[in-house]
Amino acid sequence: MSDSAPHRARVRAPELIGKGGWLNTGGKQYTLADLRGRVVILDFWTFCCVNCLHVLDELRELEEKHRDTVVIVGVHSPKFVHEADHQAVVDAVERYGVEHPVLDDPELATWKQYAVRAWPTLVVIDPEGYVVAQHAGEGHAHAIERLVEELEAEHGAKGTLRRGDGPYVPPEPEPTTLRFPGKALLLPSGNFLVSDTTRHQLVELAEDGETVVRRIGAGERGFADGEAGSATFSEPQGLALLDDGSVVVADTVNHTLRRLDLATGEVTTLAGTGHQWMQGEATSGPARDVKLSSPWDVAWWNGRVWIAMAGVHQLWAYDPAGGTAQAFSAGGGTVSVTAGTTNEGLVDGPGGDAWFAQPSGLAATPERLWLADSETSALRWVDLDGHVHTAVGTGLFDFGHRDGAAGQALFQHPLGVTALPDGSVAVSDTYNHALRRYDPATGEVTTLATDLREPSDAVLVGEDIVVVESARHRLTRLRLPEEAVRVEAVAHRTQRAATEVAPGRLRLDVVFQAPAGQKLDTRYGPSTRLLVSSTPPELLLDGEGAGTDLSRTLDLNPAVPEGVLHVSAMAASCDDDPANEYPACHVHQQDWGVPVRVTEGGAERLPLVLAGMDA
Repeated sequence: MSDSAPHRARVRAPELIGKGGWLNTGGKQYTLADLRGRVVILDFWTFCCVNCLHVLDELRELEEKHRDTVVIVGVHSPKFVHEADHQAVVDAVERYGVEHPVLDDPELATWKQYAVRAWPTLVVIDPEGYVVAQHAGEGHAHAIERLVEELEAEHGAKGTLRRGDGPYVPPEPEPTTLRFPGKALLLPSGNFLVSDTTRHQLVELAEDGETVVRRIGAGERGFADGEAGSATFSEPQGLALLDDGSVVVADTVNHTLRRLDLATGEVTTLAGTGHQWMQGEATSGPARDVKLSSPWDVAWWNGRVWIAMAGVHQLWAYDPAGGTAQAFSAGGGTVSVTAGTTNEGLVDGPGGDAWFAQPSGLAATPERLWLADSETSALRWVDLDGHVHTAVGTGLFDFGHRDGAAGQALFQHPLGVTALPDGSVAVSDTYNHALRRYDPATGEVTTLATDLREPSDAVLVGEDIVVVESARHRLTRLRLPEEAVRVEAVAHRTQRAATEVAPGRLRLDVVFQAPAGQKLDTRYGPSTRLLVSSTPPELLLDGEGAGTDLSRTLDLNPAVPEGVLHVSAMAASCDDDPANEYPACHVHQQDWGVPVRVTEGGAERLPLVLAGMDA
């Protein structure tokens, strides 16, 4: 390495421990000593978190390019109760195509050892077993790859780098017709179109919901338009039928909307560039010029295709040229944001002020657009004036399975919502393995069916409802309302150790250091942003709101014993090369929900690491 390489503190990496054991290793259990000589990247993730899924995709190229020197270890650290179930982790590893070892850590033991505070967090360990970097949030793959190259050079010269095959052992493929299907659509023919997410295809099934009529897509991850047999998708999800007989597909990991011509099987791209939208980029314009971010579901409502943009906690809309569904066949059109600020949380009001948290399911009625807001475990809706309302749900950290009045009812990470003929809606309550019903006329929530394995969507077929049982890889037909059942009510809060903080003044410091070879981008004003709020709001006497300084003094209310501090930070850095007139720039961003307990003698400073060395 050159003399200009940054000095790194020698901090020994704690051991990797987790009661769930190791996945993707052929049954072998590993220690850090077994990985000595390799660059180890720990990816602290949980499968509900769309930002974590973004990081999985960001790391794929690095993982392939440096496969003989780098070992990525996913440390699965659950937020929801369901995510602590070992089989659910096994399913998620296959569902999202994770091609590296995963340590299942249901009790957050390794999370605590590494003092992690947010999903996702990446930790880099050098070949001698020392922590050399930590990055919270997404968008850090470029910085980590540069560090990996430095470590390869340094430890190659020292003789401490060990090359060769890594510990990853792929699981045996399962011969099911569908594999972790996401969404379903009833076609005019009476057949079903299903997004076969893990196999990167769409599958048309006959009216029985089992017999395969045809498959659309080559069955491998990719981004190519064309005929049914050659077009490629990447983990497609939502489907919506248009008046012209075509189908809009939310091609989630390609960050695009695709159009399927049902008559010919031809697939074309309607919106998105194939690259993920990041802060500061265009949010409206010609549809194929504007980037999207993990569109999870789509619905035709009020003359446009509405998009559940899970990746940035917003709703967007695609407006076809000419304003009619028939105009889709001509291409063109525009996209724009319709609701949401990109801040993660539950805030109602005018669309431009509302907060969402991974909206993942949509259902249109003439007067309302219903949505499943998965990370707040909420059922919400948009009215014709664009205002956002919450029917069920209280925020990011409260969830469970409880029927009754909407103000007390609880869901657990729902992914789908279906409008019913009587004006009520069915909710695919994914992590409760249940189908629930909310009736706006009475304000009551009831349970329609249980023992459904991770239901992610449902469609009406006459007097029946057909549920996508994602983790059972099938469609399941139920008769309503005879399937109604009673369940014992349970309620949960996210189980993370609270940080003890002193009442009164608390110094919040978001630690950011531009990666090596980069500097803060101040050409057009401040390059950082900090937004702070709390649950309950009374926790903060002073210090909430937005600003550009990454440090802030908060005033905590001694009368509120505990709560959650919501912190959202962003920093922009560019390559520091005076000879380059157009340096590449990168946005680093992260949201934290930090549980705190206000107690005498608690900490007076709260540091949160956005990115940087020696963190």
